[in-house]
Amino acid sequence: MTDLRIENVRGEALVEDWRHVHNLIIPADPLSLDDVRERVGRNHLEVAYLGDTLVGCTTVRPPANETATATVIARVLPGHRRQGLGELLYRHGLERARELGAAVVETVVLASNTEGVRFAEQHGFVEVERYTLPDDPALWFTMRLADTGAA
Repeated sequence: MTDLRIENVRGEALVEDWRHVHNLIIPADPLSLDDVRERVGRNHLEVAYLGDTLVGCTTVRPPANETATATVIARVLPGHRRQGLGELLYRHGLERARELGAAVVETVVLASNTEGVRFAEQHGFVEVERYTLPDDPALWFTMRLADTGAA
């Protein structure tokens, strides 16, 4: 796994790669290039490559409000799952959230993404909220890391 490369989203090619992964995995909430550019300004976005092959992306929403809650999201393209990449991306995002001062870590998962829900549960996350987006019936889970010392 030594050739896994994780890069901060800077420049149009990386914006497009991050968008590609997001929109493929989360078709219920497709983003435009402008949407991603806006998110780069408020979140820590990264893309991951195995060699030169795009394999996933991460989002870390910095800690917010008095609870110091950060959101960590790791996405791996379907053809690259079950190879330990999600684990590496998750740990990388978790480390970044902690560097930013997170006391509480959450993630959000599309309920229909059973692999993602299972991954979150296996890493100590528990469901704290269910919601839908306006004009979209897709169900989402907000999940919180039960033990912030867990990795």
